[in-house]
Amino acid sequence: MAGAGKHGNRSEDEARKLLRAAGVNVEAEDGKEGFEFGVFEAEAEGPNASAKPLRASAFVRAELPSVSISAGPVKAKVGLAADTGASVGPTGLEAKVLGTGFSIGRKMGVSVLGTGFEFKLW
Repeated sequence: MAGAGKHGNRSEDEARKLLRAAGVNVEAEDGKEGFEFGVFEAEAEGPNASAKPLRASAFVRAELPSVSISAGPVKAKVGLAADTGASVGPTGLEAKVLGTGFSIGRKMGVSVLGTGFEFKLW
């Protein structure tokens, strides 16, 4: 059994190396999967919810290829996303439905179907 596990991991590692050599990156972890090829990137997250002291959040995130650029506290993103959920805490409020929504607080931003901009105040 131990040998089979090692062989399986070795084959998976070799496959990842071949894909990376071709410029393709594939990731999968706890409800989150991603694919990257050159400038194209896709990522999907399963439903998730979290609660931290004084902060609550529940989001479902799904995104098609997008491009983002940031300079200091300003970030702009062009893409298509269907993020849906809400987050509230002492540093701000965020709400989105099918990638359209806003952030108010420490992070200020607006997005429409996944395309938008944001800036951090502090």
